[in-house]
Amino acid sequence: MKILLIPSSDYIHHPVPSRHHYIFEYMSKFHNIHVAHFHISRDYCRTTQLTINDVTLFSLTSPLLHYTLNAPYHLYMINKIIRENQINAVVMSNVLANTAAIIAAKKNNIPVIFDFVDWLPDSAAAYFKNKWLQIIVRNVVWQITKINLKYSNKIITVSPTLVENLKVLGFSAELITNGVDTDIFKPMDDDDMRKELNIGSKDFVIGFAGSLERWYDIGEMIKAMPELIKYNPNVKLLIVGASLYTDYEVELKKLSSDIEVTNYVMFIGLKPYNELPKYIGCMDICAIPLLPAQWRDIALPNKYFEYTACGKAIIMTPIQDVERIGEGNLFVYRNKNEYIAHIKNLMSHPFKFSHNMERNSWKEKTIQFESLIKGLVNS
Repeated sequence: MKILLIPSSDYIHHPVPSRHHYIFEYMSKFHNIHVAHFHISRDYCRTTQLTINDVTLFSLTSPLLHYTLNAPYHLYMINKIIRENQINAVVMSNVLANTAAIIAAKKNNIPVIFDFVDWLPDSAAAYFKNKWLQIIVRNVVWQITKINLKYSNKIITVSPTLVENLKVLGFSAELITNGVDTDIFKPMDDDDMRKELNIGSKDFVIGFAGSLERWYDIGEMIKAMPELIKYNPNVKLLIVGASLYTDYEVELKKLSSDIEVTNYVMFIGLKPYNELPKYIGCMDICAIPLLPAQWRDIALPNKYFEYTACGKAIIMTPIQDVERIGEGNLFVYRNKNEYIAHIKNLMSHPFKFSHNMERNSWKEKTIQFESLIKGLVNS
């Protein structure tokens, strides 16, 4: 098959891989996969087996300005890519670019699959601090998203609750959850990396690995450090990642300084994705501090699969679909006091865990995706 992917962001420059990187890189071994390149991010550049098609006229780093000002050019280029490469199907996971993809696909009489990876109105609004701007962005994105959902031939989404919520809104969706690369995410010896990071053998490490954006309440974890330090002066907070589009990382570092815990909070920046298991291996417990309540109702984060594959306990805010499939390694907190109580208990009673995640591997998810696309193309 010849497939065109319309990704949620800059496919080759975004430092954190999405589900599309795993699924379509693997699928490219058997199919001809094209990807639309939105040149938003800078510096980092990943290798890919996909055919890159540049659809950017104005290379702007603001996602809002980028997609808005490039919209007419996106329509022109996506239509051209479909026509010239005889594309059989389009898989999309964007907002405005999705609309362009639908118009172009309908014009060329090929099916469109909407991979609805999260609640797009809220994820778009989360990049802005201003309350009124958030409201405007949320409403505009939802209106566009409703059109995209209506005219898609198939909708796929990542969590059971999101399937249910879409059904209430009148849209039928199929479930393909996120997964994990079981070739690299697995339990491993952490001694060498702990030494490299100057983490002592008796240190208790709370860890977070991922993008530092405001939908993760890392600030609350930092505010809990003074009390945890009083309980155990060997506690550390290890933060692996960086902010991509906001100044949230700067705010977190300032917070650490203001409450005088900089010696206990380690910001080590972005690391190559295939090295993350070594850093996760240093952690005694891994955090998913998802903040927006509406996201907790529909999310099923990659972090759950990655931390679990590495044999780690997880401390997290209430995320109902993670709790549905949890494998006994979850510690749920609703406020700072509950968070502190769980950490203190885990310091006193170390948690051991192991679980085979092969059924959640990206290879399995790719097979599901491929079967769905084939069914649409053949019909």
